[in-house]
Amino acid sequence: MINIQNISKVYSGKKVLDIAGLQIPKGESFGLVGNNGAGKTTLFSLLLDLIEPSSGFIQIDGDQVNENENWKNKVSAFIDESFLIGYLTPEEYFYFIGELRGQSRPMVNEFLKQFEDFFNGEILNAKKYVRDLSKGNQKKVGIVGALIGTPEIIILDEPFANLDPSTQIKLKKLIRVWSQNEQVTFLISSHDLAHTTEVSNRIVVLNKGEIVKDIQTSPETLKELEAFFAGAAEAYEQ
Repeated sequence: MINIQNISKVYSGKKVLDIAGLQIPKGESFGLVGNNGAGKTTLFSLLLDLIEPSSGFIQIDGDQVNENENWKNKVSAFIDESFLIGYLTPEEYFYFIGELRGQSRPMVNEFLKQFEDFFNGEILNAKKYVRDLSKGNQKKVGIVGALIGTPEIIILDEPFANLDPSTQIKLKKLIRVWSQNEQVTFLISSHDLAHTTEVSNRIVVLNKGEIVKDIQTSPETLKELEAFFAGAAEAYEQ
């Protein structure tokens, strides 16, 4: 269970995030959407204790994230390329992540076999450093790295960006398969409303740092989201 209470973040006198309360239960596939500057990455950064809140707190299974590290072995994330280690090969990076999570090299090798189709022959044995891969292939490395060690909570920020259409479809299938395990909680932030709706059973919309919608996904969810953002665009133009 993720428990968010009275969390806010202020930069240079401007409040960029202000959430009174939000709970995310174990096993939920949680989608977070919003325009640029809505506060999505800020919320994930607070959840991962990468930045300090201006007020409030976030708990994971009762542990406050900025007060202890008991939660860290339950959570993995890929936010952006800064989570990668560019001077390693993908194999070296996976082994490094595996070691952090108690996985031996043979265990990591066996784990990676299920991603052969996702990697499309461009990641393993490519004899390239991570920094020399395309943006899309770096994204693949980061996403699969976040899955190593079967963490209970997996946080992915804009996972569909920079991926070609075929890989986006493969990623959606991957997330759906992993989400079937009720012990895994996915938190996914994306600008892509269609993809996010397909892989999430709940979607929260942030606007200017505040929650403006919190809905269980249904066949009507995508239309509802499109109507909301179309209205927001019209209001902005006026």
